[in-house]
Parts: sequence; C-alpha cells; structure tokens
Amino acid sequence: MNPADPRRPVFDKHTTAEGAEAEVRGWHHIRELLPAPAFLGRRTTAQAHVVTFEDVFDNGRCRLLLGDLIALADRDTAALPRLLTLVDEICRSLHTAASTTGATAPLSQCRPGLYADRIRRGGRLDAWYLHQDLPLALPGTHTVLTLGELRHYTFTVNERPLAVDLPAIIAGARRTLNPGGRWATAITQGDPTEPNIADPLCWLDFEHAGRNTLPGENAIFLWYLMALGGWLVPRYQPDTYQRTLRLALTPRTAPRVEHCALDETERHITLRYTWAVEPGRHAALTRALQNLAASPAAFLNEARAFLTLRILGVIPPTLLSAPDLLLVLIKAAECHDPATELTSLFNPTPVPFPPSRSTEWPPCLPLALNPPCARSLFTGGPPWSPARPPVSAQRSPAPSRRPARP
Repeated sequence: MNPADPRRPVFDKHTTAEGAEAEVRGWHHIRELLPAPAFLGRRTTAQAHVVTFEDVFDNGRCRLLLGDLIALADRDTAALPRLLTLVDEICRSLHTAASTTGATAPLSQCRPGLYADRIRRGGRLDAWYLHQDLPLALPGTHTVLTLGELRHYTFTVNERPLAVDLPAIIAGARRTLNPGGRWATAITQGDPTEPNIADPLCWLDFEHAGRNTLPGENAIFLWYLMALGGWLVPRYQPDTYQRTLRLALTPRTAPRVEHCALDETERHITLRYTWAVEPGRHAALTRALQNLAASPAAFLNEARAFLTLRILGVIPPTLLSAPDLLLVLIKAAECHDPATELTSLFNPTPVPFPPSRSTEWPPCLPLALNPPCARSLFTGGPPWSPARPPVSAQRSPAPSRRPARP
C-alpha cells in the first residue's frame, strides 16, 4: 500500500505490532462487505506501529458517531429520525452479513478477542469474580456481604424471585461457550459499539473483524445501548468516553437501586430498581430489538452466554460503586435465569425530553453553537421504513473533532 497523500485527511491508529496486524487483516476481511474507511498504509515509528485510514470526518463523509447521535436524540426529537435510520442501517448490515457470508462454525474458528480470555478457566471472569471475594455493601442496610455469600441468600427483585450465584452464572456461560460449540456466524466488524459506528453508516475499528458469531454481535450491540454507552463507560471510564466520542455529552440519568432490604433471619434480600435511560437511547434500543429479535425467546436463548460476558466482563467490579455493582450482578442473574424473557432483561424506562433546549446545548460543543445548526445534521430526510430505503442527510463540512477510533 502506498503512503497516504499528505494533502488527504487521514486518521492514524497507533497500536502494537500485533494490533496493527489484526487491524489490517480485519479491514481486508470486511472491505468489500461493509462500508468502511479506505486503508491508506501502515508504518512503524520508534513509539508504535501506525495504521492509516481515510479520515471520514475531516473529509465530510461522516459527521457523528452513533453515541453522539444518541446523545443528541436524548435532547431533541429532531434527531430521532436520523438516529433510527442509522440503527436500521446497522441491523440491515448485520442481516446482510448473515445472508451473504453466514455459516455454522465452531466457536474456535471465530475471532477470539472479546470472548476467549474472558471465559476460559483462570481468565478475566474468574479473576474478577471468583479468585477474589469482593465485599459488597448492600445499599441502605448497613450490611456488607461478599460476592460469594450472595448465593446463600434468596432474592426478590422487582417482585420476582431470583438467585445471584456467580459461580453458577460463570460456569453456565463457560459450558455454553466451549470451543467446539457450533454457532451461526458471519463476516462482521466484530465490535459493534457506539464509538465504532459512524453516521452515515461507516464501520470503524477492525481489530476484531472477521468471522464472528451473530449472537455475540447482537449481544455486544444491545448491551452497549442498554448499559455501557449511557451509564458505565461515561461513569467509570470517562477518559475513554471523552477520547472516542466526538461530542461526549454527559448522560443526564442512569439506572438506580430504589430500595434494598435485608432479612438476615430468613437470609432474604428484597430489591427494587429502575433502569432509567434517556429518550433517544430508549428509541435506539427499542428499534434494535425490533429489528434483531424476531423471535424473542430464541434470540435470548442464543445470546444469553454472550450477554453474560458483556455484563460481567467489560468494567472491572473493583471500580463500581456498591449500588452499581449490585445492578450489574442482578442483570447477570436475570440473564442466567431461564425464566427471564427478553422484555424483562431489556427493561429500560425512558425519561422525558428536557423541557428547554437552551440549557442542553453548551457553547463549547464542537458540533455547533446553537440547536438550529445542530439540527441541520439530521434533518436531511424522513426516517427509513421497510417500504423505502433511508434518505441520507445532506452532507455539511465536518466539524473540528475529538480523536475517535477509526
């Protein structure tokens, strides 16, 4: 590959030799299947291996990342049509990958980066949850239990019985995700998260691209919409959040424990929580579920183990506050419970739109200085419906940007 034209806007990804090799190999896997930046070259410096791509933001091909578009739609209904169009395009892209490159294959033949080390014996989940018995202060009870002790208590969570047995949850996921297990797979980008998808649709970051399981792709996408993008990443990895998103607008709400009570005599814990999300995020998650889960029971059964890895295996539990860790554990337990339905696992409650936009558009935004300018980004056409293809918004000059992964 020839060196990039110095006059052409480019994005340089600095990584290791192994990371650069995976990035280039992944791009070659998807280059003719998915919309992606042009690959312009690879070089080595004294500090890193550098992979160079077309900069889709500086050249005007794209404007925002999915996470930014969700944040705008959280604040203004004018952004909702563009957001739903992008979600439809993402889901259509996954369906197209399945129809053109789909095959049933062993997990051992799939890209291992987001699964293998997390689920293997002695891997990430064991190290985080089983090899150390972390303390957990039950909110509002003045009682501290360890994570290992939770399996000796019964739970009632939002009026339904539940068992929080981490060894059983992890063992169940490990049995399901054995290397010889056969799965529906396709050639995909491999990490469909909000910083890795640009609008209009362009897939970014190819370290995990190649043959991936379709239930795993669905789990990654949905759990980021449900929890990581609007809650855990901005709260516990703020540097990552600021670095990867172009706007990085702060979420205004989050899931919370409303009530927790302990009956020590009966060894019973009663818990009530709400999973509050902002309206744009709620709309995106609802649309994604409608597009991906035509048969909700079968969909959850296939995705259950992959969802467990996403719930437990992304943010270290030692970073989480006690209420937030408890919510993560409850979601893992709900996911593990065969009685859980898709609508009770993904059960967000939307908060209202803000009453006034004037306080929601700080002048420091690199996107625009006022709502009308911002709205011009996503009013280029009506929302997509099955009867017609999406109408792309008219392109405008790219704003100054924060670094985002290619």
